[in-house]
Amino acid sequence: MGVIEHWNRILAWLAEHAPATRAVLRPRYDALPELRVPIDLQLWWSVYGGTDHGLYAEILPPFYTPLGADRAFVLRDTHTSKAVDASEAGTPTSWYHPEWLPIAFDGTGDVLAVDLRPGVLRGCVVEWDRERSEMVKPEFASLTAMFDEVATALENRSAVGHCFPEVNSADELHWRTN
Repeated sequence: MGVIEHWNRILAWLAEHAPATRAVLRPRYDALPELRVPIDLQLWWSVYGGTDHGLYAEILPPFYTPLGADRAFVLRDTHTSKAVDASEAGTPTSWYHPEWLPIAFDGTGDVLAVDLRPGVLRGCVVEWDRERSEMVKPEFASLTAMFDEVATALENRSAVGHCFPEVNSADELHWRTN
């Protein structure tokens, strides 16, 4: 299965179990510019447009709302402060790397990003902790792997790392951490 199939598994689960979360997700209607990003990210952004400004949909554990392409590039530009270096994809850093492209946000400055640095792990998903000013290790090998893990956890009500999916009384998905 590819990124679209795993994303559709997530959407189907949300429609049935967390319709309030599903309702804030926008499809992609307009054409994307030519992007120099991994193919799985291009494909996902061809069908997903993010959420309206100020709305959260904590689909990605532990509390991340996926970004559409338009907001991802704006957010990247607000975080980037250092010059590109020679480090490889997946290498830990103590600063936000300019070759990371955010794909999800938490509202407090932390992001999940696709690591676009060269190397074997190019395309991996990393978590930037703004408060600690660090990225320790890749969280997922790729966007496709992340969506597969999330979809499987939702379908089986199992964990992704230390997070378990829960639906609150407002029919919104949240992730309980242990």
